[in-house]
Amino acid sequence: VQEEKIFAGKVLRLHVCTMEGAEWLEEVPEDTTVEKLKERCLKHCVPGSLEDPKTVTHHKLIHATSEKVLTDTKTVLEENIQDRDVLLLIKKRAPPPLPKMADVSAEEKRKQEQKAPDKDAILKATASLPLRNVYRTVAHHNMRDFQTELRKILVSLIEVAQKLLALNPDAVELFKKANAMLDEDEEDRVDEIALRQLTEMGFPESRAVKALRLNHMSVTQAMEWLIEHADDPTVDVPLPGQTPSEVPAEAGASSADATAGPSSEAGGEEAKDELTEIFKKIRRKREFRPDPRAVIALMEMGFDEKEVVDALRVNNNQQNAACEWLLGDRKPSPEDLDKGIDTNSPLFQAILENPVVQLGLTNPKTLLAFEDMLENPLNSTQWMNDPETGPVMLQISRIFQTLNRT
Repeated sequence: VQEEKIFAGKVLRLHVCTMEGAEWLEEVPEDTTVEKLKERCLKHCVPGSLEDPKTVTHHKLIHATSEKVLTDTKTVLEENIQDRDVLLLIKKRAPPPLPKMADVSAEEKRKQEQKAPDKDAILKATASLPLRNVYRTVAHHNMRDFQTELRKILVSLIEVAQKLLALNPDAVELFKKANAMLDEDEEDRVDEIALRQLTEMGFPESRAVKALRLNHMSVTQAMEWLIEHADDPTVDVPLPGQTPSEVPAEAGASSADATAGPSSEAGGEEAKDELTEIFKKIRRKREFRPDPRAVIALMEMGFDEKEVVDALRVNNNQQNAACEWLLGDRKPSPEDLDKGIDTNSPLFQAILENPVVQLGLTNPKTLLAFEDMLENPLNSTQWMNDPETGPVMLQISRIFQTLNRT
């Protein structure tokens, strides 16, 4: 008995198929390499094919069940082939012929013709054309016109509301109510959700209230302010005009003056003066406070402090928009913010003729809402959701949108 037969591996019977439909059984030991198996298959189905050594490399064996291409250097056992498995003998696809030089040149020429022009080519071709920036300018001014027009409406409506409140026979009571709401607004009106978010982060409540007031109730900006001023010794110092001792004194003084109501013509003049003082007081407390971080950042770019404050006021403390304003045509100007709408315009007349607006203008809270939105446009959502001022703001918005489409 030969030694090879004593130690020979297990013989496997494999079912081999070709693309032409030929089928047969191959019996091979499990230690046979795939390359040797491939030679046996080619010898069986293509007589004389082994005369060309490239014939073996141009074919491949595929395991039918797993669809795996078998590696020539591995054995049948290593490829995990079992008895009675089906193998496919397939000729490999010939690689595509290399393109001729003439074809390559033609293809490159075609690509160059279809290639988009670069920046230099565009500038050269358009050098004789006049400079324009129509689309960007139109879109920019349309957005700005909307904001400016709405602000002008509020400025003019404030003047109308002041006159209506001054002519009201219950002016003294309105003074008291306006003054009380003003004090409550300054001392007590804090976004409870925003405050809760900051206190849950571990910040003291009094410090969180101060941060929210300084940052127009923005949780993100207030949190950044608290982190930046964590080691500041003055971080817990109350804001100017908001100490507990000062506010009741102001309220008491105003209430005392209001109690001494007008009983004669001279008293009526005093009432009007008192209303004027209350309106001035409202505006003083609504004075614009620029974002200190934005001021520093813009001043580091080389702008004057007054210019920076004006830019932030025009753009509602938005640093990027303020920078564009400073680098652009600077419209609208800060003076434009205090101008009202043309009282003879169809838009303003339509607003004044609306019954909901007319009724709302007699409410001191509406006046406070208008003042607040002038200085803090981000608070518009709050006043839109208010049961007293919301209907007025809704009507103004609808009228503006309706007439703006025509």
